[in-house]
Amino acid sequence: MKTLATLATALLLGSTHAQVLTNISCTSAEAAAAMRGEHDPADYAASEVIDAHDAIICDLRSAVHADSLKAYLMRMDAFGTRHTYSDTASNTTGIGAARRWAFGKFQEFSAANEGRLIPAYLQFDYPDTPGSCGPGAGWRNVLAVLPGSNTTAHGTILIEAHFDSRCADNCDPACYAPGAEDNGSGSALVLELARVMSRYTFAHTLVFMLTTGEEHGLLGAAAMAQYCSAQGIPIKGVLNNDVIGGILCGETSSPPSCAGPGAVDSLQVRIFSDGNANAGNRGMARTIKMYYQEKLQAHVPVPMNISIMEREDRVGRGGDHIPFRQTGYRSVRFTAANEHGNGNPVSKDYQDRQHTETDVLGVDTDGDLVVDSFFVDFNYLQRNAVINGVTATLLSQGPASPTFELFDEPAGLRIAIAPQAEASAFRVGVRGLNANSDFDALYRTTDLSFPIPGLQANRGYYISVAAIDANGIMSPFSSERIGLNDADTPAAEQDALPYAIECAAIGIGERTATAFGALLLPCRPNPSSTGTTFAVEFQAGHRFQQALIVVHDALGRERARIPLPTSPGLHTRPFDMPLAAGVYPYSLVIDGQVVAVRSLVLGGW
Repeated sequence: MKTLATLATALLLGSTHAQVLTNISCTSAEAAAAMRGEHDPADYAASEVIDAHDAIICDLRSAVHADSLKAYLMRMDAFGTRHTYSDTASNTTGIGAARRWAFGKFQEFSAANEGRLIPAYLQFDYPDTPGSCGPGAGWRNVLAVLPGSNTTAHGTILIEAHFDSRCADNCDPACYAPGAEDNGSGSALVLELARVMSRYTFAHTLVFMLTTGEEHGLLGAAAMAQYCSAQGIPIKGVLNNDVIGGILCGETSSPPSCAGPGAVDSLQVRIFSDGNANAGNRGMARTIKMYYQEKLQAHVPVPMNISIMEREDRVGRGGDHIPFRQTGYRSVRFTAANEHGNGNPVSKDYQDRQHTETDVLGVDTDGDLVVDSFFVDFNYLQRNAVINGVTATLLSQGPASPTFELFDEPAGLRIAIAPQAEASAFRVGVRGLNANSDFDALYRTTDLSFPIPGLQANRGYYISVAAIDANGIMSPFSSERIGLNDADTPAAEQDALPYAIECAAIGIGERTATAFGALLLPCRPNPSSTGTTFAVEFQAGHRFQQALIVVHDALGRERARIPLPTSPGLHTRPFDMPLAAGVYPYSLVIDGQVVAVRSLVLGGW
């Protein structure tokens, strides 16, 4: 996450970046072909095809794990820095070791899913330019490409986050810069979605990307945007995740800001996007919110509030979604509700963590040299990852945005929608010119010619349209057209029918069986108001040193560690710790690795 004061100004304020980035190439011809849609889908077919959007969405809720996100962040923290200019030769420290580790994780995820995920690097050079920290050669974004099953009218969905970090001196490549919130949180989200989503089959290609050079001018994103444009890669949407896991408000958070120092918010996520009516970026933000409300919100234990922000980014700030928007691709930025600082550590009395060596995972509160109070909320990050996953699923499996014309007629405004074979119905979104980012009204129609009802005379309106296919999947809303309505039109019943799915309840029985020969059984009773008993069964013939049950609360804080015997057989442990009502995920951890997850529901003590 970058302050404009430290960017190469021409990069952020309208340059196409073609002048400053050179030798852009993808190290894998296979990945490049899949992004263009020039692959044979049969080469990447899963032996068990899971492609129904409702099945994928229901599964994502529990397949994405807070404990996995925590493990990725702890590993990233161990590199000391991921500064773009830092060491590339070391196997333990710096951006080189970090990106090789991430590439290895993508290889690991691919191996676990029949080799269907294609790891690659996007490599580019950066000449020395005024205001920069010097030239860069062989800089690399880390990619993983999941080829789509349908190359007809091919599209690519990009889920990305910047991998690089910085401390107060942005040109110091050796300083300690763990970058936990900014942007280890987004990087962990991308890694976890690559792990989980590699199992499924998507109509369009998914790309999981970790960029470099964000803190030096959004350079990795600019390189990818330039590459996609030059290669003719059709981008259906870019989901940028930056500062997406913290829940504490700092003293200097950039406006539009959080409530004040120390304020906590783990139930809201902000979506920033360009508001140009002709581009459709804000329309995609509205679509994402509707995806969540209609497909997922009723099926999760902790519902989230998605806030559509009326800016492309915070005041004076920028992110990796901007170069994609500049290149003509739809893009949005997901950011936590609360941010710990305005990213300007050289300002007087700056006490916040962002862009400093204190952007760490958390603190050790009991002196045992183990972090036990975390600044990154792993359950909050998990919920934001699921929102990204649901969005990518529906973008991939759903129809393209329709095109339409808007006519100002004596009876009022009328739209004429171009015929679309994959659309069985359309949604029409209406906003007054002075309205906020959400729609004022939504209508559903199967007619290609639709007089817009409920409009007041002599008022201007923004109108956009989305297509709905036979499976109830909605396209992103189109770019908006502006019309001045000359006549009052009668009201009509608005679109009140959500395109819902049905999911089995979660909370008991998420991930239970493991290759360790261990079975995490349901705790009993569950739900409970007085306590419960955990149960684990270990099979004979499996050796390990340590086994624990670890309980977290909804904020991701560890609340209890319960040691277990490692001998074969059934082992039970009572649990009667007084906790507030809520959902408490608990994990079976064997030799430091989370191998099974369930949830305990408490109804109050």
